[in-house]
Amino acid sequence: MKSKRLFLLLIVVFTLVTILTGCGAYSAARNFAASGSFLPFTDPNFVSRATADPALPTPEVSLAEVGPVGPQSRPWDGASRVTVLLLGLDYRDWEEGDGPARTDTMILLTVDPVAKTAGMLNIPRDLWVNIPGFGYERINTAYRQGAVYNYPGGGPGLAIETVEQLLGVPIHFYAQIDFYAFEQFIDELGGIEIDVPEEIRVDPLGPGNTVILEPGKQMLDGPVSLAYARARYTEGGDFDRGQRQQQVILAMRNRIMNLNMLPTLVTKAPILYQELAGGVHTNMDLEQAIQLAWLAQQIPLENIKRGVISPPDQVILTKSPDGTKDILKPVTAKIRLLRDEIFTSGVVSELAQNSDPQTLLAAEAANLSVLNGSGAGGLAARTQEYLNGLGANVVSVGDAGQFYISTMVVDYTGNPYTVGYLVDLMNIQPIQIRMEYSPQSEVDVVVYLGADWNNSNPMP
Repeated sequence: MKSKRLFLLLIVVFTLVTILTGCGAYSAARNFAASGSFLPFTDPNFVSRATADPALPTPEVSLAEVGPVGPQSRPWDGASRVTVLLLGLDYRDWEEGDGPARTDTMILLTVDPVAKTAGMLNIPRDLWVNIPGFGYERINTAYRQGAVYNYPGGGPGLAIETVEQLLGVPIHFYAQIDFYAFEQFIDELGGIEIDVPEEIRVDPLGPGNTVILEPGKQMLDGPVSLAYARARYTEGGDFDRGQRQQQVILAMRNRIMNLNMLPTLVTKAPILYQELAGGVHTNMDLEQAIQLAWLAQQIPLENIKRGVISPPDQVILTKSPDGTKDILKPVTAKIRLLRDEIFTSGVVSELAQNSDPQTLLAAEAANLSVLNGSGAGGLAARTQEYLNGLGANVVSVGDAGQFYISTMVVDYTGNPYTVGYLVDLMNIQPIQIRMEYSPQSEVDVVVYLGADWNNSNPMP
């Protein structure tokens, strides 16, 4: 049992790095497995959570019963795009004894097995979003709320649901890496090389550890690497921070790939297990982790895309409604355009950059439902005919069940080009645009026709 958890832990850690690498993680994993160091793993309900002290005897129980159970992973066929939400928790919450932690870092990792592309999108901690069941708050509080109120799947479950709703994409897996595990893993690599663009002051965990990093290439150990990735008090704040976090991830990639370190790390598995077991948690099972690592090693560096949700395009710096908090108000349509740049192949990205709105509408091929809330009979059917003639795909019409003064659009599956086209065509106001991620929805987008569309429209 212990050897199963040990092997899974290593593969998950390596996978998180090799998602963005070209190193042969799968081969090393296969060789380790062939050595007989672990038993075949087949439990589809596994949720990783190692015991705090690996020296203690391990009871003969299902791996799914070890520790708190996180959210179940989404089904993944191994061939379609896969996403992993990487979570780093805020050490200060533990240090100050302030209950369950908030997230200090959220990075959505993605791999496309067909296009052989990968990407990472940083989500700033102060983004003002609707946390399902709790209302609007900074996105970094979703994890804490899920843990405090025993939300299904706990903190990771609510964090996943919040990000899914924001970005309109399904998240298959999560991986939570605690700060000390992150530091220790970098130290096991012998440090990482970082090209520091300008002088920066960083503060490793603990008192009296301030370090001033000068510009230029230099080797950083685990604590300083973490402090470099977490530093917030720069001119660009969280947005510079997101770039540094991505820089650190790619530096880990380069260290492993250039020095062919994975066999050495596998050899040190027992020591790594003791040092990292309590700090890495995920809902990937062993087979999924190996499969991801195998896919990741096929992706060249130039096919890795990077993005940070940042102003002036994707967010607006403002205050919370009560005026007490500095927040980032999301510009959802622009965030989803950034998402598409990172989550699509080069062919699709080129189409988005070089096509007119009507071509993008047709290419997105979203299924639409038009519901009449204008009070004018027959308006939904006329609108269906009109929109279909423009290249839209209206599959159903009906009655809205209530009167709407203004036309409203609700996007359930993430369709920025369709929504953008409708907003411009129908003069839909920003307050009447809603993003409610729901992959079970029978249609992708619903348009609720208001009296404004009946009174003023370009239909013949």
